[in-house]
Amino acid sequence: MSEARLSRFNRLLDRLDAVVPQPQAWFFALRIWIAMMLALYVAFWLQLESASSAAVSVAILAQPKRGQAISKAIYRFLGTILGGVISIVFAAAFGQDRVLMLVCFTAWLSLCVFVAQYLQDTRAYGAMLSGYTVAIIAISNIDTPQNVFDAAVSRVAAIAVAITAITFINDALASPSTWRGLLPPIATALRSAKVFARQALRDGDPGPEKALDLIRMTAPLRADASAIAGELDDGPQRAAGARSAIAALYATMAASRNFAIAARDAGPDRPAIAEARSICARLVADDGASVDNSAFAEARGRLRALIEAAVRDGRRSLDEVLTLQRARDLATALMFAQDGLNALRNGHRPLRDVRLPTHRDFPVAFRGAARVALAFALTAALFVGLGWPATTYALVQVAAMGAMSSVNPDPLKYANGVVIGIPLAGLAAGLILLLTLPTVNGFPILALAVAPVVFAACFLILNPPTASIGFILLVYFPVLLSPGNPQSFDAQTFFGNFAQMTIVAVILATTVRVILPIRPDQARAYAFDSAIRDVRSALVGAGGDAVDRTSLNSDRIFQYAQINAGPDIVRARRLKLAFAIAHLEASAARAHDQLRAFHRDAVLQTASAQARAALAGGTVGDIEAAAQALLRAVRDADASQSLPVARAVSDLVAVARVMARHKRFLQTIAHPET
Repeated sequence: MSEARLSRFNRLLDRLDAVVPQPQAWFFALRIWIAMMLALYVAFWLQLESASSAAVSVAILAQPKRGQAISKAIYRFLGTILGGVISIVFAAAFGQDRVLMLVCFTAWLSLCVFVAQYLQDTRAYGAMLSGYTVAIIAISNIDTPQNVFDAAVSRVAAIAVAITAITFINDALASPSTWRGLLPPIATALRSAKVFARQALRDGDPGPEKALDLIRMTAPLRADASAIAGELDDGPQRAAGARSAIAALYATMAASRNFAIAARDAGPDRPAIAEARSICARLVADDGASVDNSAFAEARGRLRALIEAAVRDGRRSLDEVLTLQRARDLATALMFAQDGLNALRNGHRPLRDVRLPTHRDFPVAFRGAARVALAFALTAALFVGLGWPATTYALVQVAAMGAMSSVNPDPLKYANGVVIGIPLAGLAAGLILLLTLPTVNGFPILALAVAPVVFAACFLILNPPTASIGFILLVYFPVLLSPGNPQSFDAQTFFGNFAQMTIVAVILATTVRVILPIRPDQARAYAFDSAIRDVRSALVGAGGDAVDRTSLNSDRIFQYAQINAGPDIVRARRLKLAFAIAHLEASAARAHDQLRAFHRDAVLQTASAQARAALAGGTVGDIEAAAQALLRAVRDADASQSLPVARAVSDLVAVARVMARHKRFLQTIAHPET
């Protein structure tokens, strides 16, 4: 075969490989199809009133990995229980007043969507679900409130059947474990963090862009870390290890940059700084060898000795103390990262259990809740004004679609998926319901008829650009098909439901674009204002836990980078300021946290109070003077206080240095230093 023909043949194979789903995609689709049919069959056998809800629930719970499905199933069940209870309360309180029930439901849905904005992953889904479940149970029975209790029981039963079915199938067919899938990316991120640290130790600060690359590699891992706990008996330990490793990766990035900047400010390497640099370089050496616990203990012990010697020596500069402390911070972060990775791999209890908070802006959450409320009100007014019969179907769908769009990372992309996915779901359901099923009988024929649609939807879900289309197709195909026992073949009902759902899709797409949209410049302003408030709180001693703040600030920067549009030079300047704000806020929070511990120490009490007052005042000169006073005071204190004082002094100096480098920013937070 000639070289040209071989090249064309290879290109053809590459194209086929890009189009034809991989084996794991086929296995995923097979699991979801079997689980949907099993749930539907059991629901028919139990004669549940809403048997099709079991298949729909399996579609909603469709996740490629076992832990993701289990986590989502747990919060789906809890959200359904809460929504069912609220539905019964609404029916009892407002059963005779439709308008009041609709108003109260709108308020409840908005509240659930607002709360969901501040939660994470499947917990956000559970909060959102408890909102639109009331629509499924109470609003759909607004004319027959006496049926609400039975509808709630039937809904909970269908959800339980779906959860049991998908859990059983995932276990029986060996669905991939989330923790196994999380091991390679965390290990890769740790290697990248070591490369980042090596560059910082050797060449100086790698800069905000490379730091952002490391955050982008780390931040998406948080969702899977939260889903591990329910997979195995030692799942909570593995999940804690994953969280600890992710938090440590953030800290490694920050400590590497901070060491490089502090060493630059300290001037030519003094012997202690040179030794600290060498110690950290050995921990991140590119020799393929794993650093064991004894090596970390030895490194941290030697760095502690260097820090204590610098603190007790009255001739050392503040910048030298800061540099040595940041070297120990880097060693500590690397130790926690390695320990967390080992805990994830082996299932042992990690050295620490930390949270991974995410950043949320109140205006964004409020607008999301208001958008859903307005979409629901607009739909209700439109269908009531048109005199359309059975409008509760449309109200239920707009509540569900609007709520799900609110917790989606990209509501506009989700709305586009709805506009495309609903017609596809209607076409597939119509062909099967009106052309295929009337000519044959039996559940096996139904299962075979829906298989191509389920498989196609699953393939779309696994492809990120078409994931929202696949999700809508997988969920709303059984909604429109509405399989029952006996099956209804009423074409008028089908086309009426399809028309209402299409109108709802258009309304949702319109509201996302028109009603309270958030432009990139607005989102940047919201994030910046939130960061300013956090800095002010941190400077006066209300900054919270330091580990939490590092993770939250990293998540804020990750989100900010997605909306940081504009010319390269402008984007770079904004990103540099975002990292500076994060550094300032975290350093101030850590400083106050350490200074509080000196309150009962008679020797350090006065100096620590002076330092806290200097932080609250926000004057660079006062903060540096307070750090010097603290260093002088510790020479008369117990030797055990040397390391805590070094941590406090290093954070005080870090605050002063950031303020000195960003004087214009100080005007923004209304501090006197300019």
